[in-house]
Amino acid sequence: MKYPLFFYMCSLFFGISYQSVAQNNIPEKVKQTFKLKYPGENDPDWHKDKNGYYESNFKIKGEHYRADFDVSGQWVETERNIKKKDLPKKIKDKIKSDFDDYKIVEIEEVDHHAKGKFYDVELKIKGKKKDIEFDENGQILN
Repeated sequence: MKYPLFFYMCSLFFGISYQSVAQNNIPEKVKQTFKLKYPGENDPDWHKDKNGYYESNFKIKGEHYRADFDVSGQWVETERNIKKKDLPKKIKDKIKSDFDDYKIVEIEEVDHHAKGKFYDVELKIKGKKKDIEFDENGQILN
């Protein structure tokens, strides 16, 4: 992967703890599941995140993605950062009506093994951060 410094800097910026993992230290089941889920991707960067998941960083059609797998090879979730303009209108409307005083810090589109697709929006007001998960219809999940 051509952008390991980018992901490292992002991890420092967002305060996330990562441990780089060499390709040959990734469990075979994790690599197999990754190849089945993302057959066109051959060069992910691997890290172990703060939850103990193996996290792959890769690109699809120029978009950066992160996918997590547990030690047994089970896929956990895939995320990608998006811009506010890419949020569904119902979520933008909900943020405007309920969180208009907040500043949007980060938005992730998430596909989760149990929750399905949702949007994780990190908001900030007066130095306090708040993560809110929305479904596509603007309903708050957490």
